[in-house]
Parts: sequence; structure tokens; C-alpha cells
Amino acid sequence: MNIMDEQNMQNEQPADSQEKAQTEQPKTTPQSGQSGIPADTSKLWGIIGYIIPVLFFIPLVMEDLKTNSFSKFHANQQLVLLLAAIVVNIVGGVIPILGWFIILPIGTIVLLVLAIIGIINAAKGEQKPLPLIGGIAIIK
Repeated sequence: MNIMDEQNMQNEQPADSQEKAQTEQPKTTPQSGQSGIPADTSKLWGIIGYIIPVLFFIPLVMEDLKTNSFSKFHANQQLVLLLAAIVVNIVGGVIPILGWFIILPIGTIVLLVLAIIGIINAAKGEQKPLPLIGGIAIIK
């Protein structure tokens, strides 16, 4: 058989298989924010925001990430984590002995664990709230 015969045989498919081929759409990867699957840029800023919490606001001011629910969710989690770190440091620094030797070390370890959980969630593309503080919504 030559190439022309093979092409003709392929064109002579049964009617139901041709209809099936027409109804099947090519699979494309969704854009960021369309189906909840974040783009690599969103994941990257999600991870960076947990490592350097002061940068939580960058996804909020970037034009293409403003409407992305994934970026907003993790920016909110990062802001809450930053505020919790400020509270732990102020309370731990003001209260003598108890604050210096119990609140600061334990609070810092808890905040570090929460940041690692946030990094893992952002890297996986998930929008799971952080334990203890994840239910607080500041950015909507």
C-alpha cells in the first residue's frame, strides 16, 4: 500500500467515529486563574512570599496576577503570617523571662513550620489554609 491508499482509508472512517472526533476538543492547558490551576509565575511568587513575608504584596500589584485567586489567597496567608510574626516578636520581647525564653522560641518555631506548610501548598498549587491562622481573611 502506498501513502495515498493509507490516507484514503483513514478518511473512510465510520460516521460515528467521525462525529466523535469532531466533538473531542484538543486538550489545552488552562491559563492562570481559569480552573484553579496556577501558572508557574503564581507558584513562584507564592513560594517567595512565604520565604520573604514582606513581599506578600507583589502579586497584588502585578497586572497579570491581580485577578488570580491563587495569588490573592497566598498573599492573604502570607500577610496573616507576617502579622502573626510581628505579634509574637512584640509580645515575646515585651514580657521579660517568660517572653524571652518561652514565647519567642516556641512562637518562632511555630511560625517557621507554618511558613514551610505554606511553601509546600504553594508549590503544589493548592489553596489550603494554614493551621491556626489560615481562617483569617484580610485580602479579598
